[in-house]
Amino acid sequence: MSRVIGIDLGTTNSCVAVLEGEQATIIPNAEGNRTTPSIVAITKNGDRLVGDAAKRQLTVNVDRTIASIKREMGTAYRKRIDGKDYSPQEISAIILSKLRADAENYLGEPVHDAVITVPAYFDDSQRQATKDAGKIAGLNVLRIINEPTSAALAYGLDNGQAQKILVYDLGGGTFDVSVIEIGDHVIEVLATAGDNHLGGDDFDERLVQYVIKSFKKETRINLEKDITAVQRIREACEEAKKELSSTLQTHINLPFITVVKNEPKHLDMLITRELFNELTDDLVKRTDGPVNQALRDAGISAGSLDKVLLVGGSTRIPAVMDEVKRITGKELSKNLNPDECVAMGAAIQGGKLSGGLTVTNKVNDILLMDVTPLSLSIETLGGIANVLIPRNSPIPTRVSKIFTTAGNFQRDVEVKVYQGERKYTRDNKLLGNFRLSGIKRALAGVPQIEVTFDLDVNGILKVSAKDLGRGVEQQIVITSSTNLSEEEIHRAREDAMRYEEETQGNKENMDIWNEAEAYVYKVENQLEVQSQKLDKAQIKKIRRDLEYLKKLVCRTDADRITDIEAGNIKDAYRQLQESAMILG
Repeated sequence: MSRVIGIDLGTTNSCVAVLEGEQATIIPNAEGNRTTPSIVAITKNGDRLVGDAAKRQLTVNVDRTIASIKREMGTAYRKRIDGKDYSPQEISAIILSKLRADAENYLGEPVHDAVITVPAYFDDSQRQATKDAGKIAGLNVLRIINEPTSAALAYGLDNGQAQKILVYDLGGGTFDVSVIEIGDHVIEVLATAGDNHLGGDDFDERLVQYVIKSFKKETRINLEKDITAVQRIREACEEAKKELSSTLQTHINLPFITVVKNEPKHLDMLITRELFNELTDDLVKRTDGPVNQALRDAGISAGSLDKVLLVGGSTRIPAVMDEVKRITGKELSKNLNPDECVAMGAAIQGGKLSGGLTVTNKVNDILLMDVTPLSLSIETLGGIANVLIPRNSPIPTRVSKIFTTAGNFQRDVEVKVYQGERKYTRDNKLLGNFRLSGIKRALAGVPQIEVTFDLDVNGILKVSAKDLGRGVEQQIVITSSTNLSEEEIHRAREDAMRYEEETQGNKENMDIWNEAEAYVYKVENQLEVQSQKLDKAQIKKIRRDLEYLKKLVCRTDADRITDIEAGNIKDAYRQLQESAMILG
C-alpha cells in the first residue's frame, strides 16, 4: 500500500502531512510554505490557480476567484465561470489536487490514499460532499475524521497519560468543540458541539463593514457596490486582525481606494484592539453555548478538564483566548501549532490505516473512538422526529427499531430521514427519503417494519427498511439532493484528469522555456568573460545561435507556450548547447 497522506481541508488555509516513522511531518507546498490558502482562481485562458497564486487574483479577478468554499459544502451552491457551473465539491477537488501534487513531489511517488478532516459539526451531506471532492481529485478517501479529534490524536501520540481534554477549534469558517478522554492507548470522544457558520471570516466581515460605514460617514462615498474596493478592504482587514493579535493598534491604509469625478480617494483608518473587540464581542460569546453543551453532554465540569487545546488560526485572537480561559478556568495548552495539528493527526490516522512497515507500534496501538455530532431520526405520525441514533453516540454504530403502519391496509410507507435535535422534523434537516412498497395488507398497527440505521466511521449513513411479515426490504445510502450523483462525480473526475494531463504538458513546455531562458543568460555572461580566449569564428557561431534562441524565448509567452513553439525552442537550445560547449 502506498503512503497515506493526511489533509486538513480548511476554510481559509489547507495543510497536508504524512507519517514518517513515529512523527507526523508537514509537507511544504511547491512555493515552500507549510499551509496553502484554500482559494481557487480560473484565469481567462482556462488555467486553474490554487493557493497564493489564486489569492493574488482576488483583487483584480474577483468574479473568477473562489474563497471559503468549505462553507458551501453539502449545499446547492454553484459558481458559474465561462459557462460552466462549478460545485463546491469540484472547487474543493481542485484544492485537493494541488495538495496531492505537492505531496507526490515531496515523497517522490504517486499518492492515492488520504484521510481528510472535517468540522465535527458537519452533517451527513457535508461529509459525503467532502468524500466526493476527494474522489474527483483522484484520492481514495480512507477515512473522514473530525478536526478536533484529529488534533487530539496529534496531541495524544506523545501525551498518552490518562487525561480529559477540551479541544476548542475556531477556524476560518467553522467552530467546533470536543471533550476527549485520552486513556491507555485509547482516544475517546465523549461529546462534541459547534457552529458551522462561525469563524475567522465573520470576524473579518465585522471589520469590513465598520471600515465601509466609517468611510461613507466621512466622505459620503459608498464603497459597497465596488467589488474591487471591497476586496481590497477585506484583505486589509484580515491583515489588521492578525496584527492586532500582537499589537494594540494598527492602520488600514489603502491609497486610491476609488475615484470620484476624476479625483482619487484614499482610505486611512486607525484600528485599535479595543475597537476590534467591541465589534466582535458577540461572535466570541457565541462559542460559550457549544462549549457548555459539550461539557454537559460529556457529563463533566470544566474543573475536571486537564488541558484545553486551541486549534485553528482564529484562536490567536486575544479576546478568544481570554474567553476560553474565563469559561473553562484553565490555562491554555500551546503544545501544538493550531494551523498544522489537524493535518498531523490525520496523517497519524492515515499511517495507522495503511498498515505499512513504516507504521510503528506506537501508532498502531492507538484506538480512536469518535462520535456523531447530531441526532439521526425518522419522521413518524404528526411530523415527530423519532430518534434512532442520539447525538454523541460512538461510531461506527448500527441501530434497529420496529415501526408499524398508521392506516388500514396500507401497502407502502415513506421513510424520511432527518438530522437535528428538534422535536418536529420540520425544524431539522432532511437527509433523504425512500419508499418501502409491497407491505402485506393488514389493519393499522399490525405490520412490523424494521428500520435500521448503519452509521460508518466516516459519519455517513445507510438506512434500510424491512417488512418482517413478507421479507420485503428497501435500502439506500443517504445522500443529500444537493450532492453530486455518481455520474456527475465521474464526469468531474474525467474533467480533472484531462486538465491534469493538459497541465502536465504545459508544465513540460514551460520547463523547456525556463531552462532556455536561464541558459541564454548564462551563455551571455560566459561570453562576456571568455570572449578574449576564443577566435572570431567560434564567437560568431555562438552569438548567432544565442540570438536565435533568445529571439524564440522573447516572442513566446511561457504561460501559453504551444507544443510547436516548445519544440522550436528545444531544438535551438540544443544547438546553442553544442556551439557553446567550448565555453565550459
